[in-house]
Amino acid sequence: MTNLAVRELPLFPLPDVVLFPQEVLPLHIFEPRYRMMLRTVMETDRRFGVVRWDPQAGKMAEVGCCAEILQCQTQEDDRSNIVTLGQQRFRVLDVVREAPFRVGLVSWIEDEHADSHQALSDLSLEVRQALHDVVDLTGKLIGKPASLPNDLPDLPRELSFWIGAHLGGPVADHQQALLEITDTGERLRQEYELLDQTRRQLAARTVLKDTFRDLEDDDGDLSGLGQRGDAADFDGEGDDDLGRSR
Repeated sequence: MTNLAVRELPLFPLPDVVLFPQEVLPLHIFEPRYRMMLRTVMETDRRFGVVRWDPQAGKMAEVGCCAEILQCQTQEDDRSNIVTLGQQRFRVLDVVREAPFRVGLVSWIEDEHADSHQALSDLSLEVRQALHDVVDLTGKLIGKPASLPNDLPDLPRELSFWIGAHLGGPVADHQQALLEITDTGERLRQEYELLDQTRRQLAARTVLKDTFRDLEDDDGDLSGLGQRGDAADFDGEGDDDLGRSR
């Protein structure tokens, strides 16, 4: 669902950075044009748009997220450290100015209303369980307990945004796709598929790790040494999977 109300919004393109609603984003502002942008927004509503810049394609995404400045500390050399919070998503309809900083004409984006709130709630519970499993399995693999934050969102839409924001590794393409989805259920379904795949991979690696430990604990049986060497190579190939599940 797209709100037809439009407004001009200063835009801050960032390489492979995708901001989601209700996520905190600290920034260091040092380029002269963005120092000017910062002064402008601080004098108005303290808001600007964060939009992913794709370095490979050399272009800006069409959908971004409005950032509200919560804290701003300006140094003597006019550089600033700011803390922002993601607010509403928007679609860039047009770029109306390029100098001294980019300004876009944007329309706000909201998710469509769900046909079945119960089905959405059930899906949200499945996603939360998959997320818990991924975190628990990751903790077992690295030998260090891991847990989810106490303030993990309960509402399906907010949960879907939180998961999208916390994907690990070089996943900007996937994050941008999730940001642009306007169906909470579809966003959660895609995240469940990702989490379930990661959960299966981590579970397999956990079984291998436990098996190797059992073999090493067997005082007299050395027949599995060759197999352990082969499996250890396989175990080392999946490091990217751990990076996806922080």
